[in-house]
Amino acid sequence: MTPDLTIGVVGPHDLVERVMLMGHAAAPLPCRLVAAAYRDEQEAPDKVTRLGPGVDACLFASPVPYDLARRSGVLTMPATYVQLGGAALVAALAKAALDTRTDPKRVSIDVVSRADVEEAYTDLGIPATDVHSRDEPGATGTIAAYHERLARQGATTGALTCLAAVAERLHTAGVPVIRIRPTSAAVRTALHTAALLGAHHRLEESQLTVVLVEVPTLREPVRRAAPRYWRDELRLSLQRLLVQEANRINATVWPIDDHSYLVTATRGSIAAATDGFRVLPFAARIRDELGLAVEVGVGMGRTTHDAESHARAALARTQAGKQAQGFAVDREGRALIPAPRMPPTGATALKPKGVEVLARLAAKLEGGDTVVDAEGAGKMLGVTPRTARRLLRTLVDEGLAWPLPPNRTPQPGRPRQLYRLIVEKLGPR
Repeated sequence: MTPDLTIGVVGPHDLVERVMLMGHAAAPLPCRLVAAAYRDEQEAPDKVTRLGPGVDACLFASPVPYDLARRSGVLTMPATYVQLGGAALVAALAKAALDTRTDPKRVSIDVVSRADVEEAYTDLGIPATDVHSRDEPGATGTIAAYHERLARQGATTGALTCLAAVAERLHTAGVPVIRIRPTSAAVRTALHTAALLGAHHRLEESQLTVVLVEVPTLREPVRRAAPRYWRDELRLSLQRLLVQEANRINATVWPIDDHSYLVTATRGSIAAATDGFRVLPFAARIRDELGLAVEVGVGMGRTTHDAESHARAALARTQAGKQAQGFAVDREGRALIPAPRMPPTGATALKPKGVEVLARLAAKLEGGDTVVDAEGAGKMLGVTPRTARRLLRTLVDEGLAWPLPPNRTPQPGRPRQLYRLIVEKLGPR
């Protein structure tokens, strides 16, 4: 029996709670919902990263967190978002009409496209001439400032926002504000779409995939000066290495002849081993451990025969062009050349806060010691012990440190809490 799909729900606390209460019954397929609530939309990329690879699809509260996650390059799974135009906008306009402070004909609206705004106003028979709209993404402060500026200038009587954090800021600033909340129908539709995307992605990941590995050194004629046992030992070493790699990704290895091997796997396992088909599978380890260059072709297909045929076509491509890209052929027979990864849009996406803290601490550690406490970490970071304690807890949450048993001493007071920093996660230094 196929296990339930897992869908990550990324949004403000109220929407995430609402989706969780609706439950998997609203989805067309059995699924498990995982909450990833935030206080501010800027946290969306971090929430997606924390969900990890175990999620089949992501459902975002609106286009804003979806766009932030997409631009940061953390979306490795299918994703969709709840639509906030149509009935959701009409419902917000109805609330604005009941609010004595707000004139629906003179408001500012964010996130919703101008076309959706004009369509809703046309359906209601209300002119939208004096309605201001902003659908481009931006930081919470930027969007809140947009609404507030228009209100202070007298151009609007209030704001309609899709973002909970923006609503909080405007309320604090004294600007009349109404949240555009998704309707139950819109949430169900988005959940339905997320489930179908996740199911399609899972089927795609389980596609039969064949990898052909050829070794030019073993393909060349035997020279008299080269002892035959050397080639036999090399073949055994290579097959042993390939079997280790195959076991790691739940694949199987078969020798074809004296110089080539066939690996049978799934698309998902090969994608994970090749950074999304960006680097040749197995090639780096074979080169590092055996000093051999290999030629690789990856093929997918509905049958083993089709997948092997596509793998041979891909192998011929790499042998002719000597290019790392385009070494895989999909089940339709087309070269699979993935788009390059989008660079992160900001420093937080490039280097999460926890990694920055760990790197700063690691740079000041002496004698290979990786155990610190709040007081010592505070001195190294130039912050108070209280702040250092909070930062160390962040490292624990992100898997960058381990809390050790408290160091109990005869002195009164709270025992000293020690942390083991996992500096290995910083990579080569």
